[in-house]
Amino acid sequence: MAHMFILGLGYTAKRIKALAEAGGWHVSATGSDGEVAFDDVDAVSRHIDSADYVLSSVPPAEGGDPVLAKYGKTLDSKRFGYLSSTGVYGDTKGAWVDESAPTGTGRRTARAYCDAAWMEHGAHVFRLPGIYGPGRSPLDRVRSGKAHRIDLTGQVFSRVHVEDIASGVLAAITGDAPLGAYNLGDDLPCSQNAVIEQACRLLGSEPPPLQTMDEAGLSDMARGFYAENRRVANGKARRVLGWRPAYPTYREGLASLL
Repeated sequence: MAHMFILGLGYTAKRIKALAEAGGWHVSATGSDGEVAFDDVDAVSRHIDSADYVLSSVPPAEGGDPVLAKYGKTLDSKRFGYLSSTGVYGDTKGAWVDESAPTGTGRRTARAYCDAAWMEHGAHVFRLPGIYGPGRSPLDRVRSGKAHRIDLTGQVFSRVHVEDIASGVLAAITGDAPLGAYNLGDDLPCSQNAVIEQACRLLGSEPPPLQTMDEAGLSDMARGFYAENRRVANGKARRVLGWRPAYPTYREGLASLL
């Protein structure tokens, strides 16, 4: 039985674990829901040594990537991947970007640094846009009264259903895909307002009023989200991995979550 070892068993990694196990893999992991403590060097090293594939979803830390800093040399003889962010592309003023675009020009400087380090180390680097799925979607924000519509003409984002991330990652691993970066996003970048409006339609709710960011009282993190504007192309993942998102737009994704 093939063994996958995941460093950092968070929201997305749990979906990857579930899909891998359904496909016959044995999966072990670090994290609060995993069986291995990240700082237990001996235990982690044993799991890495026995793994057929190692996947990191550990976010950047001050000074660099925690996994590469602690276990980079142990990984040298393994196949491995890294969950990154399309935030590494920075602001493109709504233009399309693919994996050939430069990185490191945006606000996600730490993420861009780690993305580049994993690329140099020889990983599959999965660049992810806004992630939604069960328990973490615009439907949940509308139900909780935390949804906003921000008055920013021309603002566009990409997003992806968490199950489509899992299928893309497994396609790369099981298909022995070439190393390098892969954008895993849906087919229809659009405004956040359009997504919130669709969530309201599905729930039979009135959409929240259009507001400025000041009126909405957005946090600095949320303001940063709106500071960048880009469309992320997924053509490489389609061509090389044979990947097709089960939820090609937010419409199918939200309907499945309803």
